[in-house]
Amino acid sequence: MAIHERTLIRPPITRPGIPGSDAAHSDAPRMPSLRHFGPNWYATVMGTAILASAGEALPVDVPGLRGACTVVWAFSAVLLVAVLTARTGHWLHHRDQARTHLLDPAVAPFLGCLPMALLSVGGATMVAGTPVLGERAALVVDAVLYTAGSVLGLAVAVTVPYLMVVRHRIDVGSAAPAWLLPLVPPLVSASLGPLLIRHLPAGQGREALLLGCYAMFGLTLLATLAVLPLVLARLLHHGPLPLALTPTLFLVLGPLGQSTTAVNQLADVAPGAVGAPYATGLGALAVLYGVPVMGFALLWLALSTALTVRALRAGMGFAMTWWGFTFPLGTCVTGAAGLARHTGLHAFGWLAEALFVCLVAAWAVAGARTVRGLLGGALLAPPAPVRPTVTA
Repeated sequence: MAIHERTLIRPPITRPGIPGSDAAHSDAPRMPSLRHFGPNWYATVMGTAILASAGEALPVDVPGLRGACTVVWAFSAVLLVAVLTARTGHWLHHRDQARTHLLDPAVAPFLGCLPMALLSVGGATMVAGTPVLGERAALVVDAVLYTAGSVLGLAVAVTVPYLMVVRHRIDVGSAAPAWLLPLVPPLVSASLGPLLIRHLPAGQGREALLLGCYAMFGLTLLATLAVLPLVLARLLHHGPLPLALTPTLFLVLGPLGQSTTAVNQLADVAPGAVGAPYATGLGALAVLYGVPVMGFALLWLALSTALTVRALRAGMGFAMTWWGFTFPLGTCVTGAAGLARHTGLHAFGWLAEALFVCLVAAWAVAGARTVRGLLGGALLAPPAPVRPTVTA
């Protein structure tokens, strides 16, 4: 007889696991509670805001698209306020659970979603919210959200790995794609910094922000190069992820697409911030770096899609991890659009458009299932205890 238990990272954490999944027990109370409202809910904000930004980045003019992006941006801003309010209520009324989240290696990485939510809404405000707010007001909103998101992002990038080292118990071979979440916020700052660089006066401030963005780009890039081999080794040596966690494979696309976006966006503003030799080199870097990384992103997208189809056929139900399909895909859209801009190749534009269609579909499905789960109470229900399965 062989007994198999699904253990995510630490045995004492109960799953199947994941609050807010179809696997949650059906006896959950119908009354909503904030006790199990975790930091992963910021992914709904990220996934919505990137939809607006990605639509604005497309190298094609579709009638009505810009207006739709503005509506989506407004919805993401409202969603950000709602989630921030709910998370504040969680910390005020359920502090014990909030501390438990910090010490849970399966939940703590999702703290990286907060700064990315702030940054993504701020960036979407500049590219999609200006027609409503005006350029000056949009700039102020973006500056505030960018500053808060960048500071929080750098803090999370240090704090979560520190907790993983000194407080979390992590089994050998338990590396998860979610480990990338606390490392990506500085890269999001790097890709959105150019929106503010354009509005800074020429001089030290503009150059400092440009080079600071490249420093944050390097921070996440090198950290990703350290974590990604662990994730791949976990898949090769231990097989596919548990069904509910399979969508997190798409999180790997985040740093790939976001870094491609960053080098292209930074190359656009480099000529006004640094001297000609460096500006020219940074323009070349956008293509020399972006094209190979986009190629690997497409490889990972194909692998993740195949494993997701396998999981669906095996009975994978909805969980909040499905929002992992949205933001990473959005970064690939903006990355491909940037390459289309710098290379002049229509193929990259077509790629951006195809990925955008996939993004819209993923956002619509995840959004509809989230609303259904909220109305039914399953998404705020406590996780059911793990039941081991026994096979002969």
